Amino acid sequence: MIASGLNWQQFLRRWQDEWIPGTDEAEDLEEGGLTLSDLALAAPPATEEEIVAAEERLGTRLPPSYRDFLEASNGWRVGAPVSIYQLGAVHEIDWFGDPSGMGEICRRALTDRSTEQEVLLAGMWDRALRLETDSDMSHALLDPGDTDEDGEWALYLYQGWSGELPERYPSFRAYMEHTYREFHADRAGIPGFVNDTTRALDADVERARREALGGRWETARKLLAEAWRYGRPSAHGLLRQIETLSHRGGGLGFGDLVADPRYTDDLVPAMATAHLARHRHGDFPDRPALGAETGEAVRAAADAIFARVHDRSYRYAPGGAFGRAVDEARDAARWGDTDGAWRVIRAALPSWSPPGPDLLAPLGLLADPVLGPVVTPERGRELLATPRAGRPGALPEPVPDLDPPGLRWLADTPRFNTPYDSYRCLWAEGVEPEALPSLIGEDGSAGLTAPPGRRDPWTHRGPRPRDESAPWEDRAVLSVGRTGTGWAFGFDTAPRTSPVGNFFVSPAAAASRDGRAVVLWARRARTGGLSVFHLSVARHGEELYAFTLRGTDVTRSGQVPGTLDPERLLDGVGEEAHEQRLLAAVEAEFGLALPRLALAEGILPELTTRSWNRAPRQGEAYAYVTVHVGPRTRPRPHTTG
Repeated sequence: MIASGLNWQQFLRRWQDEWIPGTDEAEDLEEGGLTLSDLALAAPPATEEEIVAAEERLGTRLPPSYRDFLEASNGWRVGAPVSIYQLGAVHEIDWFGDPSGMGEICRRALTDRSTEQEVLLAGMWDRALRLETDSDMSHALLDPGDTDEDGEWALYLYQGWSGELPERYPSFRAYMEHTYREFHADRAGIPGFVNDTTRALDADVERARREALGGRWETARKLLAEAWRYGRPSAHGLLRQIETLSHRGGGLGFGDLVADPRYTDDLVPAMATAHLARHRHGDFPDRPALGAETGEAVRAAADAIFARVHDRSYRYAPGGAFGRAVDEARDAARWGDTDGAWRVIRAALPSWSPPGPDLLAPLGLLADPVLGPVVTPERGRELLATPRAGRPGALPEPVPDLDPPGLRWLADTPRFNTPYDSYRCLWAEGVEPEALPSLIGEDGSAGLTAPPGRRDPWTHRGPRPRDESAPWEDRAVLSVGRTGTGWAFGFDTAPRTSPVGNFFVSPAAAASRDGRAVVLWARRARTGGLSVFHLSVARHGEELYAFTLRGTDVTRSGQVPGTLDPERLLDGVGEEAHEQRLLAAVEAEFGLALPRLALAEGILPELTTRSWNRAPRQGEAYAYVTVHVGPRTRPRPHTTG
């Protein structure tokens, strides 16, 4: 709301005309300690002679915007809420002189890696021009050593009581514009504070609503950001919605909108998700503040929502056609098809209708434990760019699918920042994911368990504690889903034991009740290449063939097809490409895939399988080592046979 070519007389006159007393000033006026004339902001203009005399006294020409200001008002009573109370007249300004030795403190902190701005700040204290004559332990300092191409000097606002470094403004004009906005923000909630500036800003907020629903979210964001800098109350909640979906921040508060029960089901879940993300590794935190105006009914609803978001039982359930699309998308995403889920949501977005004028988008999606991870930053911006609530507008270019096709991405994706890792997976043809527990689940299995939630980093669960099972047993914990070609799959991202030993029994045969089943197990060496790659294939309960590759040695059973034979596939191929070449062959042979995003975000339910190792037979021995970390401990061998 400030013109690019600033007319100081008009700007300062508007500021003076809009001025009303702040809370403290109103009390002083009421008690008779001040009069309105005492609180006048402006002073008569300085003459050219007065300005030139000051420049001769100081030995320098003053910067342009400060000089222009003096020609309009020789000083300025800033007033609340800022810590600079009075900018002095031109004959009162003087060199600062650094009475507290701040420059020396800053210079001692400089290193070879200090930035140009840190060097400028260290020198500012000795050369700065002090402008204020009354303040709360604060200084407004113009620095002649920090200038721009227009000859402007940077202004540093130093609040001595804060313990923080000064805040830098590129010019005196920038500082005064900022102070004007602070004046507006401080008085925005006072009844009767209405003027041409507030009316224009509120009109911009209304325009921003229309722009946002029409998909022009970046225009809306700029309008709302400017209105919020002036403290317009309605701008805050709207801006935070855009920031939350565009992943520019936000989510922890939406201003007074949270108190409106029409928006509880969207705003409170988004707040809970952002709040819990900041306490991911701690106990369940207190809920974020809802605001003093929030009624008991909304508070009770918020408590219930926070609890459901925390235990991952929350489900976003809007009504109408969009709600039906959300249900369809959730069913796709819960088995791994996050790209398909997003396509369903994207197609339904134009049908979304807000429960009130101040909700700009379906933010409740972000808190749904299955659909929230689907709304990535790219998709959040696509959502914002899609016209909604019956608004006209062009559809944005669709965000490309995020899951890479097939299996080869497994060879390209680093896992938990180590040069070696392991994964194993199983696919069963002709069955639904819910059927896997009956095929390969551990004895007494209760079926699939709830998704574990996001892992950080993406596939690392950490070492699994040894359970009460026999030491030779190796029960996989599989993330379970469905491929686009109709295979149920299970993927284990952190196998506990070394793969494919003498006691290994592939679960492929057990999983192949209704068709084929494929088991794959890969482990990388510390050098980065493959140390082990196993593949086994079964049909209708019988294993057809299998091979295990260790380095360059291959063991086989059954008739391995030429399209999968590792010796043929890897002939002349460098070690670094072995894993990708083998994965590509399995992918092509069976049309298999795995959903990277769903695995990374912990969307998929889990299944604990029967052991992938058999029990030792008569005369066989099985050994393992348990290492206890602590003083004077040593590995203890255990043998069974």
